[in-house]
Amino acid sequence: MRYPPVSLLRQNNILLVRGITLLFLSCVTIRINLCFSSVPSTLKALSVDGHFNFDEVHHAARDFGNRYQFLPEAVLHPKSVSDIATTVKHIWQMGPHSELTVAARGHGHSLQGQSQAHRGVVINMESLQGPDMQVHPGNSPYVDVSGGELWINILHESLKYGLAPKSWTDYLHLTVGGTLSNAGVSGQAFWHGPQISNVHQLEVVTGKGEVVTCSEKQNSDLFHGVLGGLGQFGIITRARIALEPAPCKVKWIRVLYSDFATFAIDQENLISAEKIFDYIEGFVIINRTGLLNNWRSSFNPQDPVQASQFSSDGRTLFCLELAKYIHQDETDRVNQEIENLLSQLSFITSTLFLSEVTYVEFLDRVHVSEVKLRSRGLWEVPHPWLNLFIPKSKIQDFANEVFGNILTETSNGPILIYPVNKSKWDNRTSIVIPEEDIFYLVAFLTSAVPSSTGTDGLEHILTQNKRILEFCETAHLGVKQYLPHYNAQEEWRTHFGPSWEVFVRRKLAYDPLALLAPGQRIFQKALITFS
Repeated sequence: MRYPPVSLLRQNNILLVRGITLLFLSCVTIRINLCFSSVPSTLKALSVDGHFNFDEVHHAARDFGNRYQFLPEAVLHPKSVSDIATTVKHIWQMGPHSELTVAARGHGHSLQGQSQAHRGVVINMESLQGPDMQVHPGNSPYVDVSGGELWINILHESLKYGLAPKSWTDYLHLTVGGTLSNAGVSGQAFWHGPQISNVHQLEVVTGKGEVVTCSEKQNSDLFHGVLGGLGQFGIITRARIALEPAPCKVKWIRVLYSDFATFAIDQENLISAEKIFDYIEGFVIINRTGLLNNWRSSFNPQDPVQASQFSSDGRTLFCLELAKYIHQDETDRVNQEIENLLSQLSFITSTLFLSEVTYVEFLDRVHVSEVKLRSRGLWEVPHPWLNLFIPKSKIQDFANEVFGNILTETSNGPILIYPVNKSKWDNRTSIVIPEEDIFYLVAFLTSAVPSSTGTDGLEHILTQNKRILEFCETAHLGVKQYLPHYNAQEEWRTHFGPSWEVFVRRKLAYDPLALLAPGQRIFQKALITFS
């Protein structure tokens, strides 16, 4: 097979990065085809501790998003990191003639096929075995864990030592490698930063099949590239996570606002002050009937009489959700602090609801909803989620248009909205965020009702998402997508902005044949030439 000379390629299909020309074969009129019938035999010949499955692969063609289904050629169930490295290295050595790609699949919580590999190899990271989880107490405690470990398991194990990770996601039944490949954001991020800001060390299998240990001081470029790198530079097989003393209980608080500006000011003041709450999030409620009555199953109203007279019907409201951790023998002091702090906020006084729960109950709160939805057959449905980072200076414009004009119906899923401090995010990582010191995460976590053609149907929600994105673009809000997904490389270039060149340089260094994370559709199987 002869490769087309550079002169045959359209100019916009050639990307120059410091003298390196990356030729994207998907953009070339000549395509390289592979006889896939030989693929299983080459994989079967590999010596691995685990095993490949070539028949039962349908589960690897689905994910939480439930919108895309790409069947792989095989699923690897690794027992060791060596299994992963051997497989990737084998495909790397097959060279650019092969169209085989590799996707690491944790708990399958990707939204748009990112954990899938069409006619490629999916690695089931939850099968990965290795050294047991090791908690290291001391002045700077940490835990060493497998990349396929679930955060809920890390919580339970670290609590045996009175410790816990500092930063979380709202849903804990996700793998370490999965969240660290994106960012990992929740209500603790305003103070501790995302999960990728709380990692000391990683073990990574690159797109060449090399097993590399990396940290801030060792192979730092790979370390920062992999964190938030969308799986493009390597598969995370082990991570060292920072820990802190764990509380015994949590004071969990919800209050409502009718005015977005007041809601936003209170949130921004809270995250800018000294750490007065341990968790700060918010969400939007549109025309929700009997809202406060629904809260009573988990919360107690401060004033039951006033709460009973409050009506949410037909209104757009904004809920501030707070948590204060309670350590041993601190209950009275924490309650007094909360009372003082709440007196400085401008919420609707009749909507103050409080609860005291265990630390595990608080952190694993979304799992309770999952169990309920599964029992009703409403968990494995399409999830056309849209997650955005929005600069503080533009959040009011965004709210006016989106919550005032675009979204007018009750949403079939939560809409999160809360600010974080940019200073807690490491700009050396691959995550793309707005330039301002404070920016908001706005997450439309919508579920679509299968076969519905109404406002709760997939097509309506996708149209709604498109309108939101079009408004952000035409209004020049400087928005960046979190958990991004684009189909055109020019869109990816726009997304990364000034960091695009760094991203491509890292791709060339660690996965030059574009074997990894094909579901992101950033790079297709590529050839490298030197100009």
